[in-house]
Amino acid sequence: MGDKIYTLAILLAILFLAKQIISYIKEARFKRQHGCKPEAKIPQWERFIGYDMYKIQVEASKSKTLLETAKWRYDTYGLTWSIVVAGRGFINTIETENIKTVLSVNFKEYGLGGRLVAFGPLLGRGIFTTDGAQWEHSRSLVRPNFTRSQVADLDTFETHIQKLIAKVPTDGSTVDLQKLFFQLTLDSATQFLFGESVSSLTSTEGSVQEQFGKMFDLAQNRLLRRTRLAKLVWLYKDKDFDIACKVVHEFVDNIINKALEKADPIDAEKSIDGTGEPERYIFLTEMLKATRDPIQLRDELLNILLAGRDTTASLLSHTFHVLARRPDIWNKLKAEIDELNGEKPDYDTLRDLKYLKYLLNECNSPPLPLLPRGGGPNGVSPVFVPKGTLVAYSTYVMHRRKDIYGADAEEFRPERWAPEEGLRPGWAYLPFNGGPRICVGQQFALTEAGYTIVRMVQQFAGMENRDPTEWVENLALTLSSGHGVKVAMVPR
Repeated sequence: MGDKIYTLAILLAILFLAKQIISYIKEARFKRQHGCKPEAKIPQWERFIGYDMYKIQVEASKSKTLLETAKWRYDTYGLTWSIVVAGRGFINTIETENIKTVLSVNFKEYGLGGRLVAFGPLLGRGIFTTDGAQWEHSRSLVRPNFTRSQVADLDTFETHIQKLIAKVPTDGSTVDLQKLFFQLTLDSATQFLFGESVSSLTSTEGSVQEQFGKMFDLAQNRLLRRTRLAKLVWLYKDKDFDIACKVVHEFVDNIINKALEKADPIDAEKSIDGTGEPERYIFLTEMLKATRDPIQLRDELLNILLAGRDTTASLLSHTFHVLARRPDIWNKLKAEIDELNGEKPDYDTLRDLKYLKYLLNECNSPPLPLLPRGGGPNGVSPVFVPKGTLVAYSTYVMHRRKDIYGADAEEFRPERWAPEEGLRPGWAYLPFNGGPRICVGQQFALTEAGYTIVRMVQQFAGMENRDPTEWVENLALTLSSGHGVKVAMVPR
C-alpha cells in the first residue's frame, strides 16, 4: 500500500512538473512571437511572498500616503512596472494604450480579480461583483433604469437639498460639509432606488433608518481590507462586518418584500396603482418588470447604492474642499450661477453651465494576454501578462500626467477644460471607467452633484475655510478628505 502511494505521489509530481514546463515553453514562444519584453520591476528582496512590500503598503495606509507613494513609484520606475505584494503579482500601469486594452479592446480577457470573494457578503452577485454572462445579465437589468427622464427628474432631490441646507448653520459656526454630503447622497439614492428615503439627514438616533445608514457605512468601509486579504479573507473573522451585512440585508429585504406584495397582491381587492395617478419613478419598481427574484433584486440594489452614493458624495466633498480654499474659483462659479437669477436649474440648464462642467471635470480626476506597451528599456515593447496576474492602474496618478495635462497638471485649474485649451485626454481621463464597464449612472451622478453645487451657491454668498491643515487621503472604496470639509457658510 505504501509503495502505491509513493508511486502515485511521484506520478503526480511528474505531471505537475511537466505541466509547468509545457506552460513555460508556450509562454516563451508567445513572447518571442509578439516581441514581448520584461517590464520594470520594483526592487524587492524576495518576489515570492512580497512581505516587505506588504509592510510598506500597510504603513502607507496608516500614514494616509498611499496615493503619493504610488505616484512616487510611477515617477521613479516609469508608466508600467510590476510588484509582488502578499503573494500576488501586480502589473501597474498608467500607459493609456494598456488601459484601453484592459477596459475595451481585450475586455473579455480580464476579470475583476476576485472582487466577489471580498464584496460578496455585502453586495452579493451584482453588476460590480461579477464577470462574464452574469455581469452582462446584471447590466441588462440595470442600464435601462438610467434614462434621461429618470436622471432629469430633480424635484425629489430638491427636498433632500433643502434638508441639507437646513442643517448648515448661518451664525458663522463650523460645519463639516463632507458628513452632510454623504448623508444627502444616501437619502437621495435610497429614494431613487427603494422608493423611500432613509432620511439620514433628519432621522433620530437609534431609528431603523439611522441604524441602516450606520451599518451600511461600517460594512462598506471594511471591503477594502477584505480586498487586500484576497483569497485569505476566510482566515479573517470580522464579527462587526457580519452583523452589519445582516442588518443591511434585512432592511433592504423588507422593502423588497413590500414591493413584491404590491406587485402581486395576496388580497385580490388590493389596488396596485392606488389612486390611479401616475407614480413617481422608482428603480425597484422598474426592476420588478425584469425579475421577481428577491435575492437578485437585493444584490443589484445594493450594488447601485454603493456606487451611486459614495462616489457622488466624494465628488461634492472634493469640490467644496477646493472652493473653500480658492475664492477665485468660487467667484467665477458664483458669477455663472447668478445668471440664473435664483431659479432652480433643470437638467438642460445644468448642462449649459460651462464653468460648472469644467469644475466637475477637474475634481473627478483578436484578444491576446499582453499589454501593448511598457516592456523593454524604453517602455515601448509589449508586456506579457501571466494568467492570474493583477493589472492595476491609478487614476490619481494618471490624471496628473504632465505630458497629457500640461506642466501645471498638479495645480487645480478648471479652465484647462475649456475648448480653446485643446485638452483631449482620451483614455487618460477615466473618472467613470471606460469600455463595456463604463458607469451606467454617470449622468445621474454628475446631475446630482451639479444640482447640489448650484443650489448651495444660490443659498450662500460665500464660505470660510475652517481647516488650516493640508488635504490628506481617506482611502476606502472611494476617496474622501481625511479631515472632512470644515467650513463656515456665509448667508446671502
